[in-house]
Amino acid sequence: MERARQVGRWGTSRLRAVPRVLRQDLLTVSGPAPGRAQEGWLAWRPALVVPLLIGAVVTMVGGANQYVNDFHLGRVAGVTLAALQSAALIAVLYRPLAAWWATTAVTLVTGLWAAGHADGDAPYPWSGVGVVLSALVLFFVALRHRPRVAVETFAISYGAGMLCTAFHVGEQTTGGLALVLFSIAVVVGAALRGRRVARTQLVEQEEITAEERARRTLLEERSRIARELHDVVAHHMSVISIQAQVAPHLVENPSDELKENLAGIRQNAVEALTELRRVLGVLRSEDPAAEGARHAPQPSLDRLDELVANVRGAGVSVTADVVGTPRSLSPGVELSAFRIVQEALSNAMRHAPGAAVRVLLGYHRAVLVVRVTNTAPDRPVAPSPGAGHGLLGMRERTAMLGGELASGATPDGGYEVSATLPLEGRP
Repeated sequence: MERARQVGRWGTSRLRAVPRVLRQDLLTVSGPAPGRAQEGWLAWRPALVVPLLIGAVVTMVGGANQYVNDFHLGRVAGVTLAALQSAALIAVLYRPLAAWWATTAVTLVTGLWAAGHADGDAPYPWSGVGVVLSALVLFFVALRHRPRVAVETFAISYGAGMLCTAFHVGEQTTGGLALVLFSIAVVVGAALRGRRVARTQLVEQEEITAEERARRTLLEERSRIARELHDVVAHHMSVISIQAQVAPHLVENPSDELKENLAGIRQNAVEALTELRRVLGVLRSEDPAAEGARHAPQPSLDRLDELVANVRGAGVSVTADVVGTPRSLSPGVELSAFRIVQEALSNAMRHAPGAAVRVLLGYHRAVLVVRVTNTAPDRPVAPSPGAGHGLLGMRERTAMLGGELASGATPDGGYEVSATLPLEGRP
């Protein structure tokens, strides 16, 4: 008994939902939002306008003749209804449901109006032209809308015609022909739509697979780079740190200057390992902004004095000057400026031994100028083991912010790097 009540309640709720579903599906007279599944159909649509326009004129003449002579609706009413029905041929290209409403309304009006005085041998309730137009409209509805909408329009169209048949006293009826044509139209339209949807989903799946393959390849390459960095750079930096810590104990009565230099070497090695560990965390993470990397503090110009002190502790004569009023800058500008100074100082230490280095920060209204200049080296420079990436990295950082980088030799034999970084995205 309880089971029967549950079934009854379920059936009642379903019946109550029918009007709402029909309203949602059939009162949206605008066409469906263009998607990838309809791109092929939309590409062919302009080519169909002229043939359908010619067909609309022909069917209007034929329909008007039947409505006036066979259905006896009068000349004005017959021509008007035939014109409305034929216009659906053009409207169906852009608004399928609106065209369907028009043809269904014409069928219902003509069928009920002519029920009492149409010729007995006249095709009823659909005229010969009307049944073909209605089937064509149902085909386009099934082609552009989901199957549920196609079934609903089919049922309502055929039901409207059968309603008119109940009031007709003649023997000639087009109900059987309409059932066959409507069924074929809906089935073919839904099949073509399903085929296109399946092809679109296949293309999308292939694109997703290709993107996933490229992403996996990128992750594998990043993991390989991380392994190389860890196995080579991290190993050597750890050895440098340990040797710098142990060295004072291997010398009898080491001087304070030696201890200070070795402590600076160890501190720099530890900081380099910390930076390297952060980079390795980003490389090994699927998300470049991984949790650890997102919240790790990035160096800024507040640490410029610390950077200069470390370089000065390595025996390099460095001075730092600031022009203008220092102020808080965006994190991107702060980080890029710090890295440019850091790389320029490293290049000066490597390629200009014994040279004096000057760091200048210029705070202007719209730009930050970073200039690092060194004098000529006081002794021959050892050849570089290979092409470096320091200047390239500085150019990339500057270009990312929309700034400019200039570098080159100075008249006294030194070298200068000058970067102009826009503030707040202003050129």
